Amino acid sequence: MTDWMDPSIPGDEVNLVFSRGLTVDALTTGLRELRRESLARGEAGGWAWVAHEMLNPEIDDYDAVDYGRVCPQGAELVVFVTEPCSAKAHGPHFHYLRDGRTVLFFSFEDIRQRVGENPDYLSAELLAANLIGPGAECVQGETDDGHDCFDHHYDDENRLVKTVADYFGLPSPPLVLAVAAR
Repeated sequence: MTDWMDPSIPGDEVNLVFSRGLTVDALTTGLRELRRESLARGEAGGWAWVAHEMLNPEIDDYDAVDYGRVCPQGAELVVFVTEPCSAKAHGPHFHYLRDGRTVLFFSFEDIRQRVGENPDYLSAELLAANLIGPGAECVQGETDDGHDCFDHHYDDENRLVKTVADYFGLPSPPLVLAVAAR
């Protein structure tokens, strides 16, 4: 589990889904139809949210969740896949959908590689937070043998989540107060 998710949310490999335009019951039902049961859920700040297990090993379902099937016309989803492949230590993923279509998707491992109908959707905010663009890459390790760029990896990840949370006005919980906008 990441340190930007509220520690009261159970589970290790958990996806966190926020919805505007769906009630928490509708979101929970939609995820259940995709064979993902809610671990925690709530509503705050105009958002319904559900935390669910990323995988369902009881039925040998290790596939990614098709969130487009849970996002009808008039709804939007903000999804954090916190452990897309914990065995290989891959970073989290971010997925923003509107009307069932992917507007923006990226991996925390390289947010320069953004895809979707509008891959530049959060570019201004990411640039302002110094997460992309000139100066976003750590170069201190190139000149300072004692510097390990990974030492600030989690700070960068938290800054990324805070940027997304602030932009969308995502609530706390389920995000920790330090990164949530409200």
